[in-house]
Amino acid sequence: MKKTIAYILTLVTVFSFGSCITEDEYDNSNRGNFEALWRLMDEHYCFFDYKQKELGVDWNEVHTRYSAYVNEKMTQKQLFEVLCNMVAELKDGHVNIGAPFDIARNWSYFEDFPLNYNDSIVNLYLGHDYNIASGLKFVILDDNIAYVRCESFDKAIGDGNISHMINIVGLCRGMILDIRDNGGGQLTTAHRLAARLIDEKTLIGYVSHKTGKGHNDFSTPIAEYLEPYDGLRWNKPVVILTNRGCFSATNDFVKCVKGAPNVTIIGDRTGGGSGMPFHSEIPNGWSVRYSAVVYYDKDMKHTEFGIEPDISLQMSGAETSHGKDTYIEYARRYLITQSME
Repeated sequence: MKKTIAYILTLVTVFSFGSCITEDEYDNSNRGNFEALWRLMDEHYCFFDYKQKELGVDWNEVHTRYSAYVNEKMTQKQLFEVLCNMVAELKDGHVNIGAPFDIARNWSYFEDFPLNYNDSIVNLYLGHDYNIASGLKFVILDDNIAYVRCESFDKAIGDGNISHMINIVGLCRGMILDIRDNGGGQLTTAHRLAARLIDEKTLIGYVSHKTGKGHNDFSTPIAEYLEPYDGLRWNKPVVILTNRGCFSATNDFVKCVKGAPNVTIIGDRTGGGSGMPFHSEIPNGWSVRYSAVVYYDKDMKHTEFGIEPDISLQMSGAETSHGKDTYIEYARRYLITQSME
């Protein structure tokens, strides 16, 4: 008999592999695969109570409703559609099903909201001669404001890269750190950058692990702290620009720095994605990714559906039509005012 293996993941937007747990075996039939997926989620997914409270999701009712669509005459693509629709009820960007012919994505965390980002306009601010320090692109704007673009935490950004950037922009009156549309990546990279924006050991939240198959079987929450970098840090005002595309490790980055003395979050609510995803498979070999470890903020609140900014802002169509980014222009004015106080 084939055993199903689940692999621990970092907070990322793509599949990766690590340590494992074992699941029960089901027949490799349409019905067997349906039941295997439902049971896998039922016993290991970590947000059922929260999703029921926020979305009204009753996982037993979901089973009854989607079970009616499953029969042995349906094609694999039809089965795939049913299974994808079933897990989509959870509205979790960390929940995916991967088949040889497709990968199910749940992008509801940003698809149903304004983009509040235009890559072409951002490139106008960066120009052609911007600096690059690993995953950071940056320039000094003509009002002596540093503009730093961080598109992803998917690749490591070394301490040397961050120090290089801070050294170059060190005389600026303030910094704009633009993480819009950053879909996540390595949690360690997000924390490495966040550690440059704090000056003391900071409680950033709590983590709780599943300890059993029940929806409420969790370990006692463990406090998580972030230590400031022991070296060059940014101590001047910084504005962090966010939109709904800030997901997973980027959502966690915002959680880490929100409330720090010199940090102001401006823009739209982040996209969320606060669960640590695991990876498993069902009998036919299709991969399944699901949130299995809960991360809370420092007030023991969920950030699964995002984090509110300090200052809410929406892009202006009029400014966009003139090649201006509402977020960047607002942040520039805000930082100039801060530097004059």
